[in-house]
Amino acid sequence: MTPQAALRNVAIIAHVDHGKTTLVDKLLAQAGAFRAHQQVAERALDRSDLERERGITILAKCTSVAWTSPDGRETRINIVDTPGHADFGGEVERILSMVDGAIVLVDAAEGVLPQTKFVVGKALARGLRPIVVINKIDRSDARPHEVHEEIFDLFAALGASEEQLDFPMLYASGRQGWAVADLGDEKKDLSALFELVLAHVPAPSVNTNAPFAMIGAILDYDNFLGRVLTGRIEQGRARVNMPVRVLRPDGTVAETGRLSKLLAFRGLERVPVEEAEAGDIIAVAGLAEATVPDTIASPEMSAPLPAIPVDPPTLAMTFRINDGPLAGREGKKVTSRQIRERLWREAEGNVAIRVADSSETEAFEVSGRGELQLGVLIETMRREGFELTIGRPRVLTRRNPETGEREEPMEEALVDVDEAYSGIVVEKMSRRKGELQDMRPSGGGKQRLTFLIPSRGLIGYHGEFLTDTRGTGIMNRLFAGYGPWKGPIEGRTRGALISTEGGEAVHYALFYIQERGTLFVSPGDKVYQGMILGENSRENDLEVNPIKEKKLTNIRAAGKDDAMLLTPPRKMSLEQAIAYVEDDELVEVTPGAIRLRKRFLDPHERKRAERASEAA
Repeated sequence: MTPQAALRNVAIIAHVDHGKTTLVDKLLAQAGAFRAHQQVAERALDRSDLERERGITILAKCTSVAWTSPDGRETRINIVDTPGHADFGGEVERILSMVDGAIVLVDAAEGVLPQTKFVVGKALARGLRPIVVINKIDRSDARPHEVHEEIFDLFAALGASEEQLDFPMLYASGRQGWAVADLGDEKKDLSALFELVLAHVPAPSVNTNAPFAMIGAILDYDNFLGRVLTGRIEQGRARVNMPVRVLRPDGTVAETGRLSKLLAFRGLERVPVEEAEAGDIIAVAGLAEATVPDTIASPEMSAPLPAIPVDPPTLAMTFRINDGPLAGREGKKVTSRQIRERLWREAEGNVAIRVADSSETEAFEVSGRGELQLGVLIETMRREGFELTIGRPRVLTRRNPETGEREEPMEEALVDVDEAYSGIVVEKMSRRKGELQDMRPSGGGKQRLTFLIPSRGLIGYHGEFLTDTRGTGIMNRLFAGYGPWKGPIEGRTRGALISTEGGEAVHYALFYIQERGTLFVSPGDKVYQGMILGENSRENDLEVNPIKEKKLTNIRAAGKDDAMLLTPPRKMSLEQAIAYVEDDELVEVTPGAIRLRKRFLDPHERKRAERASEAA
């Protein structure tokens, strides 16, 4: 094994919104990856509209910079920007298998959060010696010294070795583009971070003379190249048009073919190259069946490289065709065949999502790691012109292989809340079978509560949580494994206001309906029989007529209509709508609208289904 001296592979890992992508922007700029007058969007690596709008990284991205040290040595640093949200945690694990070092980014005010714990645990388990960067040091509520202690405690709790506990640390402002070892140092650029990567991260130790082999870690689809697999060459050399075989983790041969394109990362671009050698991170094209985590290797290789398995899904939803009265008016892709093709294509490129035919007609079971991950898929399809209806999310249980007990996915929920609201949060979480694990002050009149709670207990709770804490509470969650089934959990405590007619909602009718609860629609909105117009103030469903006009007479009482003011309706985002619906309800998703409806639009059918479920 010989080290590739002029190469470093490093991942940037952190909790969501702690500044990874912004820091990578500044690293690229200061290493000269952009031309002098090149216009580059903020958070350049977050390329999709959804990533930009939500301010989160959904898919891991690779980039590369060439850094010249003060003594004139040039080193190429491959940087992988990883997702920070727990729903995309499977990506992080595989990314860490491609790198020799990790930069752990922690917010100077928020400190250690659940996803920090998850990613650091994975990095330590792989034997990496992370570099810690306390970011956003310019925040007014920054508390760098307490956060440093929190990080040390976290490393110790995760069983870090003596070497790993002796981690180097920098203070930084990714937005302003500087990093320093001591807060008294001059804050000018990120050269301290570059130099620390060169000194602390080992060069890849590889064998360039062995047969070529790499593991696919990221899969994406290119309109011109087809399937593109990114990974690190573990041994040997790759050349354009060389013959390869693809081995599944169980050793079976998935396909044989040729590497029609080799792409290396240079700044923000993927650049075609003729040859690449062990230690480098590359993307390959030309293979029809290869996926994550298959081994792509020379034909003489008979056994696959050891690979990290893909995490099993914990949540499932039913995707159906839109069979409502407004179907086909707003979207162009409405048939079950089009939905099937799109879902199967997603499952090919996104290894964390699984698709299967449902027992219902013209419906599909889609399972993944969480509500956000599946919500991102639905939003993407909506923007592509699809119309569909989505059922309530449900957790995927399993049987304990030893005891035969039914088990369900559990989450660790970390809640930061004003002290005044901690009581209501504890009460609501315990109703949802959450167990309080820890409660401690976090400064500024706030408390940090840690709960262990079933995943299904958190479905639909976030909106209620924000209402209970007047919008000031912050909740972070992380998959914590499986635990014994906790029994029934109370759902929504209020019924729905259901339309009895179709047409356009009328101001006069809505004014009288709003006395019965909270409206979801405005005057002029299209409505239909069986559509949910709002939330009843009581626990039962109530049928109402939203298109009822005022009966006109030739007698008018002065000022009678002047006071018919409507309270602004409650408009839900896609994730809020999916979390809100009950088992007998659906979310109708079209390019133009998100509507809530009953599964059975006809009231007689609803009654029959209700009686059948009660009998069952």
